[in-house]
Amino acid sequence: MITLYGVYRSRATRPLWLLHETGTPFTHVPVIQAYRLPDPAAPGAPVHTASPDFLKVNPQGQIPAMQDGDLILTESLAIALYLARRYGGPLGPQDDAEAALMEQWALFAATAVEGPALEILQAPEGAMGEGIVKVAAERLRRPLARLNAHLSGRDWLVGNRFTVADINTAECLRYAQGHAALIAEFPDVKRWIEAAQARPAFRALWAARQAEPG
Repeated sequence: MITLYGVYRSRATRPLWLLHETGTPFTHVPVIQAYRLPDPAAPGAPVHTASPDFLKVNPQGQIPAMQDGDLILTESLAIALYLARRYGGPLGPQDDAEAALMEQWALFAATAVEGPALEILQAPEGAMGEGIVKVAAERLRRPLARLNAHLSGRDWLVGNRFTVADINTAECLRYAQGHAALIAEFPDVKRWIEAAQARPAFRALWAARQAEPG
């Protein structure tokens, strides 16, 4: 049985989306980030990333983490790739070439997209924040141009079907969606991410996320 540790308001959305897509049974342990709690050491505090029991699972104290039998994984994109290979059916790779492409898109998302996208999401208000957003948006234009070109004439990233590659990449890019003008510069990217987020599994995921405390 799969056990997934992490709340919906975290990078756990990546494997959680995949699990919602597949309907694979799993146990969800909603470990919250310790920094979000007023006093993580208070009696009755929920299980969090600095809790001794969770640190036995991931000594780095980060979510998500996943245990499947004797296997423990502690990186969200790797967890999603593993779940897709083992339980995902058409969401996972059907041959070695597809496996390589799905790994490539995960690395692309992690190295070229997530950093500047997070800077856009977390930028403070005011002139300083505007400057951060401007620089981050410029850093995103090159990877978004590549993504847009790849999606021209196709609906999904790999194998002409929705896969874990779309989940991992869309979830990294989601952080930048608040910059609507930037996303609009890349119409095929905009079409693709909106189609991904229109899927029932994503809507169920997002409803669960919205139901969690902020």
